[in-house]
Amino acid sequence: MKDAPLYRLARLLRIPRQSTRASFSAPAEREATFLDGSRSLDHPIDRYAPDREEILHKALEAWRINPLARRIVGLTSQYVVGGGISFSSSHEPTSAFLHAFWEHPLNQLPLRLYEWCDELTRSGNLFLLVSTDAAGMSYLRAVPTAQIRTIRSRPQDPDQEVAYEMQPGGWEGTDAPSWQAYDPRQDAPLGGGGFSPVMLHFAVNRPAGAQWGESDLAPLLRWLSRYSAWLEDRARLNHFRNAFLYVVRARFTSDAERRARQSALNSSPPSPGSILVTDENEHWDTLHPRLESDEAGQDGLALKKMIAAGAGIPMHFLAEPEGATRTTAEAAGGPTYRYFEQRQRTFLWMINQVLQTVVNRRALVDPRVSRQAPIELHGADISARDNIALAMAAANLAPALYSLRDRALIDDAELLRLFYRFCGETVDAEEMLARGSKATATAGNTTARQSSAPFPSGNLQAPRQQPVKLDPANGEIKGEIHAG
Repeated sequence: MKDAPLYRLARLLRIPRQSTRASFSAPAEREATFLDGSRSLDHPIDRYAPDREEILHKALEAWRINPLARRIVGLTSQYVVGGGISFSSSHEPTSAFLHAFWEHPLNQLPLRLYEWCDELTRSGNLFLLVSTDAAGMSYLRAVPTAQIRTIRSRPQDPDQEVAYEMQPGGWEGTDAPSWQAYDPRQDAPLGGGGFSPVMLHFAVNRPAGAQWGESDLAPLLRWLSRYSAWLEDRARLNHFRNAFLYVVRARFTSDAERRARQSALNSSPPSPGSILVTDENEHWDTLHPRLESDEAGQDGLALKKMIAAGAGIPMHFLAEPEGATRTTAEAAGGPTYRYFEQRQRTFLWMINQVLQTVVNRRALVDPRVSRQAPIELHGADISARDNIALAMAAANLAPALYSLRDRALIDDAELLRLFYRFCGETVDAEEMLARGSKATATAGNTTARQSSAPFPSGNLQAPRQQPVKLDPANGEIKGEIHAG
């Protein structure tokens, strides 16, 4: 029936009825396997629309039923969002409005951020519909990527998106609605109050010149299905490994007697561990399956390595230690953490654009809110695991740098640059020195040793390093570094 929930869901997502019960199975093998879904007829860079929709459907299906796909998507959100994302603004009225927007019952951004990050990883796109009432309060809803049919952009510039067309029947009450892209230059309240709904679009894994992003799972789908098929085959083999057949030989006087004996044995076969007692006229033999699959584990490991390589994560992230020690495991995870940090910066920039959008709309009806108010986003510290080790190493590095400076081998600017480079940060040493000098002068420090540099030069002694220990209770560092 057309009113059935499954039918409505299929119509909403524009999925054929016969596809709603499709299984995530291994694809048929053929030549040019890696070129599947590579047609590009509607746009020089983007995938052919049917291929794009098929990948979206398969990625969602894999996330639902494939544990590895769910793990890969979940890992990204766990590191990118982590314990949560916070914001701050030095402009009090703007900060108060943002907190009200952030915690509004119809927004609940602390919870929705994980969903948005999952959607961005799973589909490569994030479409946010922004609705704003007459008071300037905005409400956000994530629109499934599968419901977007077309992205319209300005001629010769695909980055300037102007509108988004929905799939027919994808939105209740309308045939094919079209949402306008947010443009702060043309945004204004309506005559009767409120604002027109607008769409925000963000994408990852988007080739230069493309309109659509691509799922992190796109290059993994075929290998995920292959690995799933391999596991199912292994499960069947293990099921039949202990299976065997009885072959009973006896002298029967007629075919009817043989069928009667076979029927009796089929109805009540010997149970495992039972004892069979026969006369010399009946002999029992067993036939065991010869599976010969002892080396199949290497095949499964090769498939899993392909998945790990495509996802950019080490094997131990996928419950495959592969004999790695803790040291080698941490070293292998280094590039992965850098990838998560990059994705986190991208996601924080997206959320910043969202907050700037809602502030712009609020400022049009509330003059207390400033469109120029600075907004800072704060994400989880992905490198927190290294902080203790970094602090201990920095305590050992500081005396060496002071010694080089006191011997006139490096100046204050080079000392700062080397120290922050060691910490993995890039800073403007000259600017930091200028700020330090200004802060010292403002504080009224008029000692004889004051100079234009924040670090006194000449006979400054290297800091005396006290024993650095870790508190086993909380992991904090004990001991201090004192300057002589």
